[in-house]
Amino acid sequence: MAVADIFARLGLTLPDSGGNLVTRSPIDGAVLVRLTAHDDATIDATITAAAAAFPAWRDTPAPRRGELVRLFGNELRAHKAALAELVTLEAGKVTSEAAGEVQEMIDIADFAVGLSRQLHGLTIASERPGHHMRESWQPLGPVGIISAFNFPVAVWAWNAALALVCGDPVVWKPSEKTPLCAIATLGLLDRAIARFDGAPKGLSGLILGAAPAGERLVSDVRVPLVSATGSTAMGRKVGAKLAERFGRALLELGGNNAAIVAPSADFELARRAILFAATGTAGQRCTSLRRAFIHTSRYDEVVGSLKAAYASLPVGDPREAGTLVGPLIDGGAYEAMQAALAAAREQGGIVHGGERVGEGGAFYVRPALVEMPEQAGVMLRETFAPILYVTRYSDLGEAIALQNAAAHGLSSCIFTTDLRESERFVSAAGSDCGIANVNIGPSGAEIGGAFGGEKETGGGRESGSDSWRAYMRRQTSTVNYSNELPLAQGVKFDV
Repeated sequence: MAVADIFARLGLTLPDSGGNLVTRSPIDGAVLVRLTAHDDATIDATITAAAAAFPAWRDTPAPRRGELVRLFGNELRAHKAALAELVTLEAGKVTSEAAGEVQEMIDIADFAVGLSRQLHGLTIASERPGHHMRESWQPLGPVGIISAFNFPVAVWAWNAALALVCGDPVVWKPSEKTPLCAIATLGLLDRAIARFDGAPKGLSGLILGAAPAGERLVSDVRVPLVSATGSTAMGRKVGAKLAERFGRALLELGGNNAAIVAPSADFELARRAILFAATGTAGQRCTSLRRAFIHTSRYDEVVGSLKAAYASLPVGDPREAGTLVGPLIDGGAYEAMQAALAAAREQGGIVHGGERVGEGGAFYVRPALVEMPEQAGVMLRETFAPILYVTRYSDLGEAIALQNAAAHGLSSCIFTTDLRESERFVSAAGSDCGIANVNIGPSGAEIGGAFGGEKETGGGRESGSDSWRAYMRRQTSTVNYSNELPLAQGVKFDV
């Protein structure tokens, strides 16, 4: 379906300025639209509008702010199919994954609506008689959101839904590879804003462009928090720039996620979980499975089955029924994949698959399964492509150490039916990742739990649990309702 037709179904008009920001579909390499990247004046005007909107939105009661997110969630429900088709067209996801991404947006909207009545603080016992001490959470200010191509709408929603109910305007800088998904999403949000009584102008803003546009957002002191999703290299730059001005960074960066397949593992369950985690989204998830440590007693069985499955995985047009692996985002991703496979061969790896499927302007590949004699250097580098490195282990402590040797610390999993092994894996002495799963893969996180990881993954947390606190400022207040002035810690200062 043509992109203009999708926009029409969304009730929106496809922008096409003939500018220098060219968007291509990874499905066939065809140009979808030519947009104009925003210049400094436009970016400044967008941030200025967000800053101006903050006082009015801050003073709007939180449950009323939740009502706006509820209206937006209804827009998403009404247009889920069309928005999912746009995600497939622009990001190359198979249809079920694209629909699942839009469902994530709906789910986080529902979560945020309930949260708008639960921004709880604390009452703390004071050591001073006649005093109350309280801790509360206050709106922070405009929130900048930088998102990546692989989740072109859901990651923005994780941040924006929470920021809006917390009292913060949002300014979105999407990946330059997926701007149409952002334009369509904000078109739906604008429609919800128009139906909401009292939303200030500038509550939601969009910045289009490549890295310089993101740098402009990160550098602006009127944006107290920037949530950035992308590579670790990008996160290093964003974090350093925010630290210079004492801004807050919420970083959701790369992942080099591992699975441990123990002797007692349910073989069929582990096989299915590994296939989805390693090849879904063509390996272009931060939570994609990239390393598997398989107990030597199960290695031949597991790897033999995986090799057969890899050879028969349906690779092709993500819009076609039955396709499980769609395209890489572009030629650069393909070249990075081939470079990693070449390095793996040099380091003793046996590569199964990894070849390009078809020709033309799109880059389809058969997922690669790489048998490694040990955890070599290439395994410790994240390659955003469907490559799964497998190697043997003999002791669980050894496997956990191998998993934790990666610089990233996003997600991890173990397949075992041994209670002691599973509990050890999720203990302080086990996985060092932000996500540690048992008998499910490392991807497919639910919105109810905080999402994020440690080490070079950045330490940020998005989506559920108490991650809303990142979008607010903490305030401790003490109220003296007596006629006396006792000092804390017994200090005497009598005048």
